[in-house]
Amino acid sequence: MAENKEKLFDQFPGISYDEWRAKVETDLKGADFNKKLVWRTNEGFNVQPIYRAEDIAALKTTDSLPGEYPFVRGTRTDNEWLTRQEIIADDSKEANKIALEVLGKGVNSLGFKVKEADDATVAALLNGIDLAAVEINFNCCACKAIDLAAALVKYLKNNNAEKTFHGSIDFNPLRPALRHGAAVSEEIAAKAKTLIETVSEVPALRVLAVDSVTLCDGGAYIFQELGYALAWGAQWMTALTDAGLSADEVASRIKFNMGISSNYFMELAKFRAARMLWAQIVEQYKPASVEAAKMHVHASTSKFNQTIYDAHVNLLRSQTEAMSAALAGVDSITVVPFDTPYKTPDAFSERIARNQQLLLKEESHLDKVVDPAGGSYYIETLTVSIAGEAWKLFLEVIEKGGFFAAVAAGDIQKAVNESCTKRHTDVARRKEILLGTNQYPNINEKAADKIEAKACCCSCGGNKEQGENALLMKRAATDFEDLRLATEAAANRPKVFMLTIGNLAMRLARAQFSTNFFGCAGYEIIDNLGFDTVQAGVDAALEKGADVIVLCSSDDEYATLAPEAYKYLDGRAEFVVAGAPACSDDLKAIGINQFIHVRCNVLDTLKEFNAKLLK
Repeated sequence: MAENKEKLFDQFPGISYDEWRAKVETDLKGADFNKKLVWRTNEGFNVQPIYRAEDIAALKTTDSLPGEYPFVRGTRTDNEWLTRQEIIADDSKEANKIALEVLGKGVNSLGFKVKEADDATVAALLNGIDLAAVEINFNCCACKAIDLAAALVKYLKNNNAEKTFHGSIDFNPLRPALRHGAAVSEEIAAKAKTLIETVSEVPALRVLAVDSVTLCDGGAYIFQELGYALAWGAQWMTALTDAGLSADEVASRIKFNMGISSNYFMELAKFRAARMLWAQIVEQYKPASVEAAKMHVHASTSKFNQTIYDAHVNLLRSQTEAMSAALAGVDSITVVPFDTPYKTPDAFSERIARNQQLLLKEESHLDKVVDPAGGSYYIETLTVSIAGEAWKLFLEVIEKGGFFAAVAAGDIQKAVNESCTKRHTDVARRKEILLGTNQYPNINEKAADKIEAKACCCSCGGNKEQGENALLMKRAATDFEDLRLATEAAANRPKVFMLTIGNLAMRLARAQFSTNFFGCAGYEIIDNLGFDTVQAGVDAALEKGADVIVLCSSDDEYATLAPEAYKYLDGRAEFVVAGAPACSDDLKAIGINQFIHVRCNVLDTLKEFNAKLLK
């Protein structure tokens, strides 16, 4: 039988962008294409509804392979990322016990959060661990990093492991300035140089941290985290090459600890852009080897969008976040346990967090393919767009004296705090959705009893008062959670009654909208099948002891139903109209002033109701 070489797509004519656009505009029936289909990102550029081969034809990012400079497609020719678990090591022997246990459950990277930095602590933590097979990372106060490094090197040399060891010490002297608004030390470069000299006999020990995960958790937008991370890394390169170290030595000691937000494709593109830009930055310092230009990235899922209410939704958020990082080719990943916002994670939540990565490896086989996004018209375009915005920010920081100076002046904190505040406003208006918190809440859930006070495990002063230049570090859900916790603490839980009447489709839709709206405050919701008259509805509401009555009907019917209901109610409960009907001004003229609709600031509206109803 002759081989059939006919190509399926040859049977179909090619379609130009103009032809596609003309068809779409016809289907839009006069609606504006840009307003309906073009998305303006928080990163400062537009995303189109379609991308084609011609969109990436001129991009140089598609010319390289995985493992090739500028490493946009990855620094390796495999995608075997490390699965990391963080362990609070207040008790070294207990932490070692936990470490040995989880190493048999799919973990191959450990993160120890330590208070002490002596020989005994290091020896106890690493006892029985195969240091050639496991990545070891330490997080401690910057003031103890040199002592910890000395103790670690001593232990490794005593065990002939200095050449096979791989891991990091998170030397981040900017943490107090970022988290608490403290002054920036002028001795950063000197201490960093001493630290590098201390670990000189351990080639795979990275000790210069770029902790942009702090910025991500603080509410920074993606281009901000990337731009500031690059400026931070470049500051390390400049400060230490000026101090006499080679570019290769400095670059090989830098580790980027980056966050992952829930913007799936944008995060995937962020890591690709990060490697590309970092390689070009390092190249300017004239390293002897191209290996120095490889970016080493550890990624942690976001804490900013984690919630206390409906906390298991955190699993969905962190799963897609981890998937973004895995497909982007990062070196290691920490999935933050779902219960982190309200307690110290327990064995169950840590097991689930580990298994989330194992699902990506063992069930989805994401570790078997390198840069699957390579060549995607959309993601390649996103990569270049994000890189462009981040590069602008990077240059701004460099022109102002570098990252350390910008932190000392509070410029970085101010910019991130502005983004955090903007995102809180977007959450309040439901432009940014937190499932279970500001949309589709579980109205009967209680959370006050599960919240535990947590102390900082770092001796840098986690309980210090926040200075003027501190990051806000407020999760996106905190305002809604405070609102709902106030409802839980009140003597009487407010009741909201849905007075559904008239047009069936509209009353059902508006009752659902109103249920979600008031449910965000934790109020008791009383829904109904419908009433024949407003008098019957009001009587039923008052019989149930309703504090708020929400009229749910169609815009056309509000003109007659709302005045009738408002007059009959006569102030015996709060009266609300669901929607923004054309007759709103007429209704306001007779005293009806409370309307809920999609343009409302949900948070502010509910705060006003809390002030009236909670006793």
